[in-house]
Amino acid sequence: MGWKEAAEPVLTRMPSVVRPEGHVPFRRKLGWTAGILVLYFFLTNVTLFGLGTETGDFYGQFRSILAGSQGSILQLGIGPIVTASIVLQLLGGADLLGLDTNDPRDQILYQGLQKVLVLVMICLTGIPMVFASNFLPASQQLANTLPGGTFGVQSLIFAQIAMGAILILFMDEIVSKWGVGSGIGLFIIAGVSQQLVAGLFAWQGLGNVSGFFPTWFGILTGSVEMPSLLTAEGIQALFMGPGQLLALVTTVLIFAVVVYAESVRVEIPLSHARVKGARGRFPVKLIYASVLPMILVRALQANIQFLGRILASQLENMPAWLGTYGQNGNPTGGLFYYFAPIQSPGDWMWWTAQTTAEAWQVLIRVGIDLTFMVIGGAIFAVFWVETTGMGPEATARQIQNSGMQIPGFRRNPQVIEKVMERYIPQVTVIGGALVGVLAVAANMLGTIGAVSGTGLLLTVSITYKLYEEIAEEQLMEMHPMMRQMFGGGGN
Repeated sequence: MGWKEAAEPVLTRMPSVVRPEGHVPFRRKLGWTAGILVLYFFLTNVTLFGLGTETGDFYGQFRSILAGSQGSILQLGIGPIVTASIVLQLLGGADLLGLDTNDPRDQILYQGLQKVLVLVMICLTGIPMVFASNFLPASQQLANTLPGGTFGVQSLIFAQIAMGAILILFMDEIVSKWGVGSGIGLFIIAGVSQQLVAGLFAWQGLGNVSGFFPTWFGILTGSVEMPSLLTAEGIQALFMGPGQLLALVTTVLIFAVVVYAESVRVEIPLSHARVKGARGRFPVKLIYASVLPMILVRALQANIQFLGRILASQLENMPAWLGTYGQNGNPTGGLFYYFAPIQSPGDWMWWTAQTTAEAWQVLIRVGIDLTFMVIGGAIFAVFWVETTGMGPEATARQIQNSGMQIPGFRRNPQVIEKVMERYIPQVTVIGGALVGVLAVAANMLGTIGAVSGTGLLLTVSITYKLYEEIAEEQLMEMHPMMRQMFGGGGN
């Protein structure tokens, strides 16, 4: 008996959101999406019961790509889902699962296995966060009144964050099946947009720092003191200090570059096999796999840092070569320092007072981060394309089923697949590596609102994809016959 036969009784009984029968009207999809978004914002403001004095956000600057909110029921955000996806992508890429995602039975097993892995990751992430560190401390006042004491309060906190992570899992599934886009992308957009708006307009933003426009209002009216622009301190304050001009330029530049990269594509001409004059084009975009695989790469880095912080909190004399940590909880030396991604200009500008690292240390860290993102982005992009039905074989089958063909070639799936193999694998690798370079560059220059460059990059690209999907849904709503071509089905 194989593992599939042994696990099938469990995996097929995992709770799941029922798929809609037939076509879901566009307005209803928008309603489901908006409802889940409102629920997400509500849950991020539900504070954990029994929580004591917090010591800071455990995820730190990874929070923008892992969504959720520190100290709320959504403490874990999409972290367990993303980590489970990493494990599945790696196992699937190594062909260890033996699952065919085109087979309905294997699809059910794959989804059930993902849910089981999410539950495992909730435990592996939440238990150390609550019981083995001081990032979610239990309220001692409440512990004195409960029979279980501190352990009882900690168990209560863990139950809450586990429930929040499970809610995120099903909210993502609802959006994917009944709404527009993906829930993971929607939650990232929501969290980053909040930070971005606060970074632009808040009068007293993160870390008691006002937003861009209030700060410049204060500079122009004289209420905010600035050093003379004729000095190095004045120039630094203008671009990297309160003036935030470098962050503004980077933010605008990311918007422009991502929108341009999304528009760069190779278009393969198509024609209908039976209807003369019916023509179309299949676009193979430069960022073919989208930027969602970048979440997997950053989440892998976040898990490495997660391990380092747990070891630092548990080992009194952790070897210096493994990692040393400052008062803010960030690594200052050792392996965990070099594997920590660059998150802001202060992390690599050694000539400023924002970092005490030597130039050679910073260069090694930047090199590792860039290598990690480029290679990881390309690898996960390939895995993403294969597991989401975007590969040459799945695309050829989709074109064949829609009644289209490539002019000048026989109407045969194998022939179409060979044509697609000329473009899709190469573009996928190039696009994944390019997104990795953009993510590192954006983080190094900084962005408005203390949003990580990767978070902003993801937000712009996901929003662009969401806009395209909404336009596609509206087109199918006006022309129901187009649903067959797009694979929508239904009536």
